[in-house]
Amino acid sequence: MVKSKSRDGILNGDIEQHGDITHGEWYLKAGSSKRVPSKKHHVEIPGPMDIITSLASGATAGALAKTAIAPLDRTKIIFQTSNTRFTIKGVGKVLSQTFKSNGFIGLFRGNSATMARVIPYASLQFASHEQYKKLLRQEEGKGALPPVRRFIAGSLAGITAALLTYPLDMVRARLAISQKQKYTGLINAFVRIYEQEGIRTFYRGYVPTLIGIVPYAGISFFTYETCKKLFSEHFNQQHITPLHRLAFGACAGLFGQSTTYPLDIIRRRMQADGMHGERRKEYAHIWTTAKYVYKTEGLKKGLFKGLSMNWVKGPIAVGISFTVFDVMQAFFDRHVLHDKT
Repeated sequence: MVKSKSRDGILNGDIEQHGDITHGEWYLKAGSSKRVPSKKHHVEIPGPMDIITSLASGATAGALAKTAIAPLDRTKIIFQTSNTRFTIKGVGKVLSQTFKSNGFIGLFRGNSATMARVIPYASLQFASHEQYKKLLRQEEGKGALPPVRRFIAGSLAGITAALLTYPLDMVRARLAISQKQKYTGLINAFVRIYEQEGIRTFYRGYVPTLIGIVPYAGISFFTYETCKKLFSEHFNQQHITPLHRLAFGACAGLFGQSTTYPLDIIRRRMQADGMHGERRKEYAHIWTTAKYVYKTEGLKKGLFKGLSMNWVKGPIAVGISFTVFDVMQAFFDRHVLHDKT
């Protein structure tokens, strides 16, 4: 993190990626006539500690966020991969039956696979997002990204993380909807899927994931950064509190997940196909899956089934993840990256 040498005209002299104000912004106090001299554009090469702290912050953020909503996430996947009608009463019934059958730990079945996926996924997503912003920045170390580049940075970060962690997501979905008799754990699930269905099974639903991650990650990061930027400019705030970050992250999760939810349904159906016998030809491709779900279950009860639950768990998870990442990055900036001013 770089500090301004003169504090007189600066509201907050941090040029930060996820710090006190917003991503890569300079905010001057009203009436200040000082200007920062422009420099030629060049790509800032991150140091090892910058990357390590971003990876650590992202991993922690993702782990805490997903663990917080694990029971709801598991329940959502159960509905997504079945023809059962989604209702709030049905959600309560699934949670109750799971608790009675498997105890409190049963509510978190599949969470180990979730952690195995979300820790590398979140760390890669957040860390790569920081680097993509630097690559797309117009001037050295300062200035907000234009809206289009802000969206592109988020989308590229999502694509990068999804490319490298998708098999873990597929196995996690299988564990979430199966009983202990089917798979005893993460390693056992990997081995049995490979032996019984082949290596290509690990990438079923991969294409709709990539199609969905572009708008989802782009909208999520864009919304979060834009909310922070507008809040700071409008209220002339020197410091954004964790509660503000939670609210901005909740908005980001709400908008991002609502726009791409049908692709999530399609991905889960393709991932679960073949678990209990022969694969269905309807689930062979994106279009055939979407057509079959729509024809048999409709739009609201099919392609958007469980969206109302996402409106609860999505904002919570995204809000927690963005907030934890920001707070940890600010901590590392002060105590690890030698921000001494």
